[in-house]
Amino acid sequence: MKRLTRLKQPKMNGQSSEASTNSSSSPSHAKTSNLLIKNQQFIESTLSDAGDLQRRHFKIEDKKASLYYLSSVTEYEKIERMLGSAFDSKRSLDDMLEHAAMFVPTNSKNKVIEALLEGRSVLLIDGEEMIYLLDTGSIIKRDTAEPMNEKVVRGSHEGFVEDLGTNVHLLRRRISSRQLAIQYHKIGTDTNTSVCIVYMKNIANPQLVQEVSKRIDSIEMDMTFSPGFIEEFLEDSTFSPFPQVLNTERPDRTMAAVMDGQIAIMIEGSPTCIITPITFFAFYQSPDDYNSRFYVGTFYRMIRILSFLIAILLPAIYIAVVGFHYEVIPNDLVLPVKTSVEQIPYPPIIEAIIMELTIELIREAGVRLPSPIGQTIGIVGGLVIGDAIVTAGLVSNIMIIVVALTAIAAFVVPSTEMNTSVRILRFPFMFAAATFGFFGISFAGMLLLIHLCKLESFGIPYFSPVAPFQWKDLKDTFLRMPVWLMNLKPTAYKPLKRRQQGYSRRWAKNE
Repeated sequence: MKRLTRLKQPKMNGQSSEASTNSSSSPSHAKTSNLLIKNQQFIESTLSDAGDLQRRHFKIEDKKASLYYLSSVTEYEKIERMLGSAFDSKRSLDDMLEHAAMFVPTNSKNKVIEALLEGRSVLLIDGEEMIYLLDTGSIIKRDTAEPMNEKVVRGSHEGFVEDLGTNVHLLRRRISSRQLAIQYHKIGTDTNTSVCIVYMKNIANPQLVQEVSKRIDSIEMDMTFSPGFIEEFLEDSTFSPFPQVLNTERPDRTMAAVMDGQIAIMIEGSPTCIITPITFFAFYQSPDDYNSRFYVGTFYRMIRILSFLIAILLPAIYIAVVGFHYEVIPNDLVLPVKTSVEQIPYPPIIEAIIMELTIELIREAGVRLPSPIGQTIGIVGGLVIGDAIVTAGLVSNIMIIVVALTAIAAFVVPSTEMNTSVRILRFPFMFAAATFGFFGISFAGMLLLIHLCKLESFGIPYFSPVAPFQWKDLKDTFLRMPVWLMNLKPTAYKPLKRRQQGYSRRWAKNE
Protein backbone atom coordinates (compact mmCIF):
# COMPACT_ATOMS: atom_id res chain seq x y z
CA MET A 1 0.00 0.00 0.00
CA LYS A 2 1.36 3.41 -0.89
CA ARG A 3 2.42 5.50 2.08
CA LEU A 4 2.64 8.80 0.18
CA THR A 5 -0.66 10.44 -0.72
CA ARG A 6 -0.81 12.16 -4.09
CA LEU A 7 0.53 15.71 -4.05
CA LYS A 8 -2.15 18.37 -4.08
CA GLN A 9 -2.31 21.10 -6.66
CA PRO A 10 0.39 23.75 -6.14
CA LYS A 11 -0.42 26.65 -3.88
CA MET A 12 1.38 29.86 -4.62
CA ASN A 13 2.94 31.92 -1.87
CA GLY A 14 0.32 33.93 -0.02
CA GLN A 15 -2.52 31.40 -0.41
CA SER A 16 -4.07 29.74 2.62
CA SER A 17 -2.69 26.39 3.71
CA GLU A 18 -4.40 23.51 5.43
CA ALA A 19 -4.33 23.24 9.19
CA SER A 20 -1.39 21.38 10.65
CA THR A 21 -2.86 20.53 14.04
CA ASN A 22 -6.15 19.37 15.47
CA SER A 23 -7.78 19.63 18.85
CA SER A 24 -7.32 15.94 19.67
CA SER A 25 -3.52 15.98 19.32
CA SER A 26 -1.43 14.82 22.24
CA PRO A 27 0.89 17.34 23.97
CA SER A 28 4.02 15.92 22.30
CA HIS A 29 2.29 15.86 18.95
CA ALA A 30 1.16 19.46 19.43
CA LYS A 31 4.74 20.46 20.13
CA THR A 32 6.06 18.94 16.93
CA SER A 33 3.15 20.43 15.02
CA ASN A 34 4.11 23.84 16.36
CA LEU A 35 7.66 23.23 15.11
CA LEU A 36 6.29 22.38 11.68
CA ILE A 37 4.18 25.54 11.69
CA LYS A 38 7.15 27.67 12.74
CA ASN A 39 9.28 26.27 9.91
CA GLN A 40 6.46 26.92 7.45
CA GLN A 41 6.04 30.47 8.68
CA PHE A 42 9.79 31.12 8.51
CA ILE A 43 10.01 30.04 4.86
CA GLU A 44 6.87 31.90 3.82
CA SER A 45 7.82 35.10 5.64
CA THR A 46 11.41 35.11 4.38
CA LEU A 47 10.32 34.58 0.77
CA SER A 48 7.08 36.51 1.06
CA ASP A 49 7.83 38.51 -2.10
CA ALA A 50 8.82 35.47 -4.17
CA GLY A 51 5.91 35.01 -6.53
CA ASP A 52 7.25 31.67 -7.74
CA LEU A 53 7.34 30.08 -4.26
CA GLN A 54 5.08 27.04 -4.27
CA ARG A 55 4.06 24.69 -1.48
CA ARG A 56 2.47 21.26 -1.39
CA HIS A 57 0.83 19.57 1.61
CA PHE A 58 0.45 15.78 1.87
CA LYS A 59 0.79 12.92 4.34
CA ILE A 60 3.52 10.33 4.79
CA GLU A 61 2.52 7.42 7.05
CA ASP A 62 -0.20 9.60 8.61
CA LYS A 63 2.35 12.36 9.27
CA LYS A 64 1.70 15.76 7.82
CA ALA A 65 4.38 17.02 5.45
CA SER A 66 5.00 20.17 3.45
CA LEU A 67 7.14 20.63 0.37
CA TYR A 68 8.44 24.06 -0.69
CA TYR A 69 10.20 24.97 -3.93
CA LEU A 70 10.63 27.81 -6.41
CA SER A 71 8.93 26.86 -9.65
CA SER A 72 11.23 29.04 -11.78
CA VAL A 73 14.37 27.08 -10.86
CA THR A 74 12.92 23.64 -10.08
CA GLU A 75 11.80 20.71 -12.23
CA TYR A 76 8.50 19.40 -10.91
CA GLU A 77 9.02 16.06 -12.67
CA LYS A 78 12.09 15.49 -10.50
CA ILE A 79 10.03 16.08 -7.37
CA GLU A 80 7.38 13.55 -8.41
CA ARG A 81 10.03 11.01 -9.40
CA MET A 82 12.20 11.35 -6.29
CA LEU A 83 9.38 11.35 -3.73
CA GLY A 84 7.50 8.60 -5.52
CA SER A 85 10.49 6.27 -5.70
CA ALA A 86 11.46 6.97 -2.09
CA PHE A 87 8.18 6.57 -0.23
CA ASP A 88 6.49 3.93 -2.37
CA SER A 89 9.03 1.33 -1.21
CA LYS A 90 8.58 -1.09 1.71
CA ARG A 91 11.16 0.66 3.89
CA SER A 92 9.98 2.60 6.91
CA LEU A 93 9.96 6.39 6.90
CA ASP A 94 12.72 6.68 9.50
CA ASP A 95 14.92 4.20 7.65
CA MET A 96 14.29 5.98 4.35
CA LEU A 97 15.18 9.41 5.71
CA GLU A 98 18.29 8.07 7.40
CA HIS A 99 19.75 6.10 4.51
CA ALA A 100 18.35 7.60 1.31
CA ALA A 101 21.05 9.70 -0.35
CA MET A 102 18.51 12.01 -1.96
CA PHE A 103 17.49 13.49 1.42
CA VAL A 104 20.08 15.91 2.82
CA PRO A 105 19.20 16.79 6.42
CA THR A 106 19.91 20.20 7.93
CA ASN A 107 18.77 22.23 10.90
CA SER A 108 20.07 25.55 9.60
CA LYS A 109 17.32 27.84 8.43
CA ASN A 110 19.77 29.94 6.45
CA LYS A 111 20.84 26.86 4.49
CA VAL A 112 17.19 26.12 3.81
CA ILE A 113 16.68 29.51 2.18
CA GLU A 114 19.93 29.18 0.21
CA ALA A 115 18.83 25.74 -1.00
CA LEU A 116 15.49 27.09 -2.20
CA LEU A 117 17.17 29.91 -4.11
CA GLU A 118 19.56 27.43 -5.74
CA GLY A 119 16.68 25.29 -7.05
CA ARG A 120 16.44 22.60 -4.41
CA SER A 121 13.21 21.56 -2.71
CA VAL A 122 12.63 21.64 1.04
CA LEU A 123 10.69 18.86 2.77
CA LEU A 124 9.16 19.45 6.23
CA ILE A 125 7.74 16.43 8.09
CA ASP A 126 5.67 16.63 11.25
CA GLY A 127 7.59 15.02 14.09
CA GLU A 128 10.99 15.50 12.44
CA GLU A 129 13.32 18.15 13.83
CA MET A 130 15.54 18.02 10.76
CA ILE A 131 14.60 19.71 7.48
CA TYR A 132 15.35 17.70 4.34
CA LEU A 133 16.72 19.11 1.09
CA LEU A 134 16.16 17.49 -2.31
CA ASP A 135 18.23 18.24 -5.39
CA THR A 136 15.47 19.08 -7.87
CA GLY A 137 17.06 22.05 -9.59
CA SER A 138 16.35 22.83 -13.21
CA ILE A 139 19.53 22.67 -15.28
CA ILE A 140 19.68 24.97 -18.31
CA LYS A 141 23.07 25.11 -20.01
CA ARG A 142 24.59 25.21 -23.45
CA ASP A 143 26.72 22.49 -24.96
CA THR A 144 30.48 22.75 -24.87
CA ALA A 145 32.04 24.33 -27.94
CA GLU A 146 35.41 25.66 -29.02
CA PRO A 147 36.17 29.07 -27.47
CA MET A 148 35.81 31.87 -29.99
CA ASN A 149 38.85 33.77 -28.67
CA GLU A 150 41.24 30.81 -28.29
CA LYS A 151 41.00 28.72 -31.41
CA VAL A 152 43.71 26.18 -32.17
CA VAL A 153 44.69 24.26 -35.29
CA ARG A 154 45.41 21.02 -33.45
CA GLY A 155 44.31 19.78 -30.06
CA SER A 156 41.13 19.88 -28.01
CA HIS A 157 38.18 21.88 -29.31
CA GLU A 158 36.26 21.88 -26.03
CA GLY A 159 35.63 25.01 -24.05
CA PHE A 160 34.17 25.96 -20.71
CA VAL A 161 30.50 26.93 -20.42
CA GLU A 162 28.49 29.04 -17.98
CA ASP A 163 27.66 26.10 -15.69
CA LEU A 164 30.21 25.65 -12.89
CA GLY A 165 29.45 21.95 -12.44
CA THR A 166 30.11 21.25 -16.11
CA ASN A 167 33.41 23.13 -15.97
CA VAL A 168 34.55 21.15 -12.93
CA HIS A 169 33.57 17.96 -14.77
CA LEU A 170 35.65 18.96 -17.81
CA LEU A 171 38.64 19.50 -15.55
CA ARG A 172 38.19 16.31 -13.52
CA ARG A 173 37.93 14.30 -16.71
CA ARG A 174 41.42 15.48 -17.63
CA ILE A 175 42.93 15.10 -14.15
CA SER A 176 41.77 11.79 -12.67
CA SER A 177 43.79 12.16 -9.51
CA ARG A 178 42.88 12.06 -5.84
CA GLN A 179 45.33 14.94 -5.38
CA LEU A 180 43.02 17.31 -7.27
CA ALA A 181 41.53 19.67 -4.68
CA ILE A 182 38.44 21.84 -5.19
CA GLN A 183 37.37 24.49 -2.68
CA TYR A 184 34.05 26.33 -2.96
CA HIS A 185 33.44 29.90 -1.84
CA LYS A 186 30.52 32.34 -2.01
CA ILE A 187 30.87 35.92 -3.26
CA GLY A 188 28.22 38.62 -3.35
CA THR A 189 25.88 39.37 -0.47
CA ASP A 190 22.92 39.54 -2.86
CA THR A 191 23.90 37.29 -5.78
CA ASN A 192 25.56 34.62 -3.58
CA THR A 193 27.70 33.50 -6.54
CA SER A 194 29.59 30.22 -6.27
CA VAL A 195 33.34 30.40 -6.86
CA CYS A 196 35.72 27.46 -6.71
CA ILE A 197 39.49 27.27 -6.65
CA VAL A 198 41.18 24.22 -8.15
CA TYR A 199 44.73 23.04 -7.48
CA MET A 200 46.89 19.94 -6.98
CA LYS A 201 47.53 19.24 -3.31
CA ASN A 202 50.87 17.56 -3.98
CA ILE A 203 52.13 20.31 -6.33
CA ALA A 204 50.67 23.73 -5.46
CA ASN A 205 52.45 25.66 -2.72
CA PRO A 206 50.23 25.71 0.43
CA GLN A 207 51.11 29.34 1.12
CA LEU A 208 49.92 30.27 -2.37
CA VAL A 209 46.65 28.37 -1.87
CA GLN A 210 46.13 30.09 1.46
CA GLU A 211 46.79 33.51 -0.05
CA VAL A 212 44.32 32.97 -2.89
CA SER A 213 41.63 31.74 -0.48
CA LYS A 214 42.25 34.70 1.83
CA ARG A 215 41.86 37.23 -0.99
CA ILE A 216 38.66 35.60 -2.24
CA ASP A 217 37.12 35.42 1.24
CA SER A 218 37.95 39.09 1.85
CA ILE A 219 35.89 40.27 -1.15
CA GLU A 220 32.84 42.23 0.03
CA MET A 221 30.43 43.26 -2.70
CA ASP A 222 26.74 43.03 -3.54
CA MET A 223 27.12 41.16 -6.80
CA THR A 224 29.54 39.57 -9.21
CA PHE A 225 28.71 38.33 -12.68
CA SER A 226 32.06 38.18 -14.46
CA PRO A 227 35.72 37.38 -13.74
CA GLY A 228 36.55 41.04 -14.30
CA PHE A 229 34.85 41.89 -11.01
CA ILE A 230 37.03 39.44 -9.11
CA GLU A 231 40.29 40.21 -10.92
CA GLU A 232 40.50 43.75 -9.59
CA PHE A 233 40.10 42.50 -6.02
CA LEU A 234 42.82 39.87 -6.47
CA GLU A 235 45.56 41.72 -8.38
CA ASP A 236 48.62 42.95 -6.50
CA SER A 237 48.92 46.17 -8.54
CA THR A 238 45.51 47.40 -9.65
CA PHE A 239 46.87 50.42 -11.52
CA SER A 240 49.41 48.47 -13.57
CA PRO A 241 48.67 48.36 -17.32
CA PHE A 242 49.57 44.66 -17.37
CA PRO A 243 47.09 41.92 -16.41
CA GLN A 244 48.28 39.89 -13.42
CA VAL A 245 45.93 36.95 -13.94
CA LEU A 246 45.35 34.92 -17.08
CA ASN A 247 41.83 34.38 -18.45
CA THR A 248 41.16 31.27 -20.47
CA GLU A 249 38.14 29.31 -21.70
CA ARG A 250 40.15 26.19 -22.52
CA PRO A 251 40.06 23.16 -20.16
CA ASP A 252 43.36 21.83 -21.57
CA ARG A 253 45.20 25.05 -20.81
CA THR A 254 43.68 25.14 -17.33
CA MET A 255 44.77 21.56 -16.74
CA ALA A 256 48.35 22.35 -17.79
CA ALA A 257 48.45 25.35 -15.44
CA VAL A 258 47.13 23.35 -12.49
CA MET A 259 49.71 20.63 -13.12
CA ASP A 260 52.46 23.29 -13.03
CA GLY A 261 51.44 24.36 -9.52
CA GLN A 262 49.18 27.27 -10.45
CA ILE A 263 45.65 27.79 -9.16
CA ALA A 264 42.50 27.95 -11.28
CA ILE A 265 39.52 30.06 -10.18
CA MET A 266 36.15 29.24 -11.77
CA ILE A 267 32.96 31.23 -11.34
CA GLU A 268 29.31 30.22 -11.69
CA GLY A 269 27.76 31.87 -14.73
CA SER A 270 31.03 32.51 -16.59
CA PRO A 271 32.86 30.36 -19.15
CA THR A 272 36.13 32.11 -18.27
CA CYS A 273 38.60 30.55 -15.85
CA ILE A 274 41.15 32.69 -14.00
CA ILE A 275 44.66 31.26 -13.70
CA THR A 276 47.00 32.65 -11.08
CA PRO A 277 49.80 33.38 -10.39
CA ILE A 278 51.03 34.21 -13.88
CA THR A 279 54.14 35.55 -15.57
CA PHE A 280 54.48 37.98 -18.47
CA PHE A 281 55.68 35.35 -20.94
CA ALA A 282 52.69 33.06 -20.30
CA PHE A 283 50.50 35.52 -22.22
CA TYR A 284 52.56 34.82 -25.35
CA GLN A 285 52.15 31.06 -25.18
CA SER A 286 49.47 29.13 -27.03
CA PRO A 287 48.27 25.50 -26.86
CA ASP A 288 49.33 25.22 -30.50
CA ASP A 289 52.95 25.56 -29.36
CA TYR A 290 52.72 22.13 -27.74
CA ASN A 291 50.67 20.51 -30.49
CA SER A 292 53.30 21.27 -33.15
CA ARG A 293 56.92 20.31 -33.62
CA PHE A 294 59.14 22.01 -31.09
CA TYR A 295 60.94 24.19 -33.65
CA VAL A 296 57.59 25.32 -35.08
CA GLY A 297 56.36 26.24 -31.60
CA THR A 298 59.62 28.07 -30.88
CA PHE A 299 59.41 30.05 -34.14
CA TYR A 300 55.86 31.28 -33.56
CA ARG A 301 56.53 32.02 -29.90
CA MET A 302 59.44 34.27 -30.86
CA ILE A 303 57.23 35.92 -33.50
CA ARG A 304 54.69 36.75 -30.78
CA ILE A 305 57.30 38.25 -28.46
CA LEU A 306 58.68 40.28 -31.39
CA SER A 307 55.14 41.49 -32.09
CA PHE A 308 55.03 42.96 -28.56
CA LEU A 309 58.00 45.19 -29.39
CA ILE A 310 56.60 46.12 -32.81
CA ALA A 311 53.17 47.02 -31.43
CA ILE A 312 54.63 49.31 -28.76
CA LEU A 313 57.63 50.84 -30.52
CA LEU A 314 56.90 51.12 -34.25
CA PRO A 315 54.71 54.30 -34.18
CA ALA A 316 57.12 55.88 -31.69
CA ILE A 317 60.12 55.07 -33.90
CA TYR A 318 58.35 56.62 -36.91
CA ILE A 319 57.67 59.83 -34.95
CA ALA A 320 61.26 59.98 -33.66
CA VAL A 321 62.79 59.42 -37.11
CA VAL A 322 60.58 61.91 -38.93
CA GLY A 323 60.76 64.55 -36.22
CA PHE A 324 64.35 64.26 -34.92
CA HIS A 325 66.56 61.67 -36.58
CA TYR A 326 66.39 61.89 -40.37
CA GLU A 327 70.03 60.77 -40.51
CA VAL A 328 69.10 57.14 -39.70
CA ILE A 329 67.08 56.81 -42.92
CA PRO A 330 69.02 55.23 -45.82
CA ASN A 331 69.94 57.71 -48.55
CA ASP A 332 67.69 56.07 -51.13
CA LEU A 333 64.66 56.51 -48.85
CA VAL A 334 65.25 60.07 -47.68
CA LEU A 335 63.60 61.74 -50.67
CA PRO A 336 60.44 59.51 -50.78
CA VAL A 337 59.93 59.86 -47.02
CA LYS A 338 60.49 63.62 -47.07
CA THR A 339 58.14 64.06 -50.04
CA SER A 340 55.41 62.06 -48.30
CA VAL A 341 55.74 63.80 -44.94
CA GLU A 342 56.22 67.44 -45.97
CA GLN A 343 52.69 67.59 -47.43
CA ILE A 344 51.14 66.88 -44.02
CA PRO A 345 50.00 70.13 -42.33
CA TYR A 346 50.68 69.03 -38.70
CA PRO A 347 53.41 67.29 -36.68
CA PRO A 348 53.96 63.49 -36.87
CA ILE A 349 52.50 62.97 -33.37
CA ILE A 350 49.13 64.40 -34.46
CA GLU A 351 49.24 62.31 -37.62
CA ALA A 352 49.95 59.15 -35.60
CA ILE A 353 47.24 59.84 -33.03
CA ILE A 354 44.63 60.43 -35.76
CA MET A 355 45.42 57.12 -37.42
CA GLU A 356 45.70 55.12 -34.19
CA LEU A 357 42.34 56.41 -32.96
CA THR A 358 40.78 55.70 -36.36
CA ILE A 359 42.02 52.10 -36.23
CA GLU A 360 40.65 51.73 -32.69
CA LEU A 361 37.25 53.06 -33.79
CA ILE A 362 37.09 50.61 -36.69
CA ARG A 363 38.14 47.74 -34.44
CA GLU A 364 35.57 48.60 -31.77
CA ALA A 365 32.81 48.94 -34.36
CA GLY A 366 33.72 45.55 -35.81
CA VAL A 367 33.55 43.93 -32.37
CA ARG A 368 30.20 45.45 -31.34
CA LEU A 369 28.33 44.82 -34.59
CA PRO A 370 27.03 41.35 -35.55
CA SER A 371 29.72 39.11 -37.02
CA PRO A 372 28.97 39.41 -40.78
CA ILE A 373 28.50 43.18 -40.57
CA GLY A 374 31.47 43.62 -38.25
CA GLN A 375 33.85 41.89 -40.64
CA THR A 376 32.57 44.04 -43.50
CA ILE A 377 33.05 47.23 -41.47
CA GLY A 378 36.61 46.23 -40.64
CA ILE A 379 37.63 45.52 -44.23
CA VAL A 380 35.66 48.17 -46.12
CA GLY A 381 36.16 50.83 -43.45
CA GLY A 382 39.90 50.29 -43.38
CA LEU A 383 40.28 50.40 -47.16
CA VAL A 384 37.94 53.34 -47.79
CA ILE A 385 39.15 55.49 -44.90
CA GLY A 386 42.80 54.68 -45.56
CA ASP A 387 42.59 55.61 -49.23
CA ALA A 388 40.50 58.74 -48.61
CA ILE A 389 42.66 60.07 -45.81
CA VAL A 390 45.85 59.72 -47.87
CA THR A 391 44.21 61.32 -50.92
CA ALA A 392 43.08 64.25 -48.80
CA GLY A 393 46.63 64.77 -47.57
CA LEU A 394 45.78 64.29 -43.91
CA VAL A 395 48.33 61.51 -43.33
CA SER A 396 51.27 60.11 -45.26
CA ASN A 397 51.49 56.76 -47.03
CA ILE A 398 54.23 55.65 -44.64
CA MET A 399 52.00 56.38 -41.65
CA ILE A 400 49.33 54.08 -43.10
CA ILE A 401 51.92 51.29 -43.39
CA VAL A 402 53.16 51.87 -39.83
CA VAL A 403 49.66 51.83 -38.34
CA ALA A 404 48.69 48.69 -40.29
CA LEU A 405 51.79 46.80 -39.12
CA THR A 406 51.19 47.97 -35.55
CA ALA A 407 47.58 46.78 -35.56
CA ILE A 408 48.53 43.38 -36.98
CA ALA A 409 51.33 42.97 -34.42
CA ALA A 410 48.96 43.77 -31.55
CA PHE A 411 46.47 41.13 -32.66
CA VAL A 412 49.15 38.42 -32.73
CA VAL A 413 49.00 38.27 -28.91
CA PRO A 414 46.92 35.19 -27.89
CA SER A 415 45.53 36.93 -24.78
CA THR A 416 42.79 39.55 -25.18
CA GLU A 417 43.81 41.28 -21.92
CA MET A 418 47.46 41.62 -22.95
CA ASN A 419 46.36 42.69 -26.43
CA THR A 420 44.47 45.62 -24.92
CA SER A 421 47.38 46.57 -22.68
CA VAL A 422 49.79 46.64 -25.63
CA ARG A 423 47.48 48.87 -27.66
CA ILE A 424 47.25 51.37 -24.80
CA LEU A 425 50.98 51.34 -24.02
CA ARG A 426 51.94 52.58 -27.48
CA PHE A 427 50.52 56.05 -26.71
CA PRO A 428 52.98 56.94 -23.88
CA PHE A 429 55.84 55.85 -26.15
CA MET A 430 54.50 58.04 -28.95
CA PHE A 431 54.43 61.11 -26.67
CA ALA A 432 57.92 60.33 -25.37
CA ALA A 433 59.21 60.06 -28.96
CA ALA A 434 57.51 63.32 -29.96
CA THR A 435 59.21 65.10 -27.04
CA PHE A 436 62.74 63.68 -26.95
CA GLY A 437 63.09 61.40 -29.98
CA PHE A 438 65.10 58.21 -29.45
CA PHE A 439 66.12 59.44 -26.00
CA GLY A 440 62.46 59.59 -25.00
CA ILE A 441 61.85 56.07 -26.32
CA SER A 442 64.87 54.77 -24.38
CA PHE A 443 63.72 56.46 -21.17
CA ALA A 444 60.16 55.13 -21.54
CA GLY A 445 61.55 51.67 -22.30
CA MET A 446 63.65 51.70 -19.12
CA LEU A 447 60.64 52.73 -17.04
CA LEU A 448 58.60 49.93 -18.58
CA LEU A 449 61.34 47.37 -17.91
CA ILE A 450 61.71 48.52 -14.29
CA HIS A 451 57.95 48.24 -13.81
CA LEU A 452 57.91 44.70 -15.25
CA CYS A 453 60.77 43.64 -12.98
CA LYS A 454 59.06 45.05 -9.88
CA LEU A 455 55.61 43.69 -10.68
CA GLU A 456 54.34 40.61 -8.85
CA SER A 457 51.42 38.24 -9.21
CA PHE A 458 50.47 36.80 -5.80
CA GLY A 459 54.04 37.31 -4.67
CA ILE A 460 55.51 35.64 -7.78
CA PRO A 461 57.93 37.73 -9.93
CA TYR A 462 55.96 38.80 -13.01
CA PHE A 463 58.98 38.93 -15.33
CA SER A 464 60.33 35.52 -14.34
CA PRO A 465 62.46 33.74 -15.58
CA VAL A 466 64.24 36.87 -16.86
CA ALA A 467 64.09 38.77 -13.56
CA PRO A 468 65.06 36.96 -11.42
CA PHE A 469 67.00 34.99 -13.98
CA GLN A 470 66.29 31.24 -14.03
CA TRP A 471 68.34 29.45 -16.66
CA LYS A 472 66.45 26.15 -16.54
CA ASP A 473 63.05 27.83 -16.95
CA LEU A 474 64.11 29.28 -20.31
CA LYS A 475 63.30 25.90 -21.86
CA ASP A 476 59.66 26.97 -22.02
CA THR A 477 59.84 30.76 -22.31
CA PHE A 478 61.41 32.24 -25.43
CA LEU A 479 61.98 28.72 -26.72
CA ARG A 480 59.79 25.64 -26.70
CA MET A 481 62.19 22.78 -26.19
CA PRO A 482 61.18 19.16 -26.89
CA VAL A 483 58.71 17.91 -24.30
CA TRP A 484 61.04 15.17 -23.06
CA LEU A 485 63.61 17.84 -22.13
CA MET A 486 61.12 19.92 -20.12
CA ASN A 487 61.28 17.63 -17.11
CA LEU A 488 61.10 20.36 -14.45
CA LYS A 489 58.16 22.52 -13.46
CA PRO A 490 58.62 26.33 -13.50
CA THR A 491 60.55 27.60 -10.49
CA ALA A 492 58.52 30.82 -10.29
CA TYR A 493 55.39 29.09 -8.95
CA LYS A 494 57.37 27.40 -6.12
CA PRO A 495 55.78 23.96 -6.59
CA LEU A 496 56.16 21.29 -3.92
CA LYS A 497 57.17 18.77 -6.57
CA ARG A 498 59.61 20.24 -9.07
CA ARG A 499 60.26 17.21 -11.28
CA GLN A 500 57.35 16.35 -13.53
CA GLN A 501 58.81 13.41 -15.45
CA GLY A 502 61.84 11.20 -15.72
CA TYR A 503 64.09 10.73 -18.71
CA SER A 504 61.82 8.97 -21.18
CA ARG A 505 64.22 8.43 -24.11
CA ARG A 506 66.74 5.98 -22.72
CA TRP A 507 66.13 3.84 -25.78
CA ALA A 508 67.65 6.59 -28.01
CA LYS A 509 71.37 5.72 -28.06
CA ASN A 510 72.38 8.84 -30.01
CA GLU A 511 70.92 11.20 -27.39
